[in-house]
Amino acid sequence: MLRSLRGRLGLSLAVVLLLLWGAATLVTTLQVRSEINTVFDSALQETAQRILPLAVADILSRDDTGVTRRLATIRSHSEVLTYLVRDPHGRILLHSHDAEPALFPAWDGPGFSQTATHRIYNEDTLQGTIRLTLAEPLTHRQTVIEGVRMSLGVPILILMPAVLLAVVLVVRVSLLPLQRFRHTLALRDAQDMSQLSTEGLPSELIPVTHTLNTLLGRLAAAFVAERSFTANAAHELRTPLAGAIAQLQRLSIESQESATQQRAHAIEATLKRLTVLSERLMQLARAEGSQLRLNQSADLLPVARLLSADLARNLAPERIQLQLPAQPLLSDLDPDVFAIVLRNLLENALRHGTPATPVVVTLEGDGTLVVSNDCPLIDSSQLAQLTQRFERGGATASGSGLGLAIVQAICLRIGSPLELRSPASGKRSGFEVRLQLPVTVPPAEAGRTAS
Repeated sequence: MLRSLRGRLGLSLAVVLLLLWGAATLVTTLQVRSEINTVFDSALQETAQRILPLAVADILSRDDTGVTRRLATIRSHSEVLTYLVRDPHGRILLHSHDAEPALFPAWDGPGFSQTATHRIYNEDTLQGTIRLTLAEPLTHRQTVIEGVRMSLGVPILILMPAVLLAVVLVVRVSLLPLQRFRHTLALRDAQDMSQLSTEGLPSELIPVTHTLNTLLGRLAAAFVAERSFTANAAHELRTPLAGAIAQLQRLSIESQESATQQRAHAIEATLKRLTVLSERLMQLARAEGSQLRLNQSADLLPVARLLSADLARNLAPERIQLQLPAQPLLSDLDPDVFAIVLRNLLENALRHGTPATPVVVTLEGDGTLVVSNDCPLIDSSQLAQLTQRFERGGATASGSGLGLAIVQAICLRIGSPLELRSPASGKRSGFEVRLQLPVTVPPAEAGRTAS
């Protein structure tokens, strides 16, 4: 069964056209048959009325009455109409040269009749003493009717390929708005919930567009509510968590019992992990809902230096190796969003990388950001799952499981593919994350490129 709407429409239109043409041919043939029979019967009657006076004159002028006479043939020809002239006793008085008496039925009165092979017309005169019977072969009329039927039916058989091609082209052109509508939907990313425009759409697609817009509006409202709840809940947790951590630290200092101090330290560590989780949830809400790109560009290199220095304060020297371009890297990406991306990638590399091995951060002039660290090889099936929320890939190190999910959400919204590789480029082990930041070309450099 055809699954394509284009195929269904094309086949349906072609079948409908063929059926309509066939029905028109049948109706026209029936109408022509009726008209031909009427015309031929009229001609048969007119011929009888012309022949009968001549036959009467010929018979009455004879000296040898009761003798059958056959008309002589002036020139050889095929005689379509044949006739007999008979008396009331059935004796043949006169007949045409091709007439076969066996084909003529017995006299049954004036008017039309029909045998299996001929159309018959009877006419008499002189009070029924002279009777004329004309016979016309039915094949004569059938030949004419078949000619009409062939004239109507053969063209559709000849033109069928052209008709099918025309139907396909018409259907294809008619469905172009649907193709453009599908292409418009395909270009949207998962975060685009804006309303669809109905401009230029055919009337059949406008209700579908309104339905999709209603659905998109509901989804957008649901996503906004979800992100707002996540952000608000995470924000509201920060103050009580900070207060609880402070109270536990004070309890640990004031208590003299080692068991109480250990329990306080354990609770404090749990609350700190919960604080980190709330921060990650706030970052995820911002990555999915807030504006990521600004109307003006800023240099991202100071953000990279400041963030790397902040994380490296409690680390061994050269644990973070920063490789930056010599020229400023201008981008309309919000510097805070870039900081979220880089912090999550660095913390993920430091947490799960091999201790005492450097984490290399490379930021190139075209906006390519690469963060790599040394670690055992990661299976390709696990790589595909690392960007899912709360997925830690079997790692035993502490973490929220949201770092790469946050980076992935930001990459989706800025249109940059997030590449996860293991082993790292040029190595036999390790893990590497690669993405493309949006870069703004300075006006001077843009002018040189254009020239």
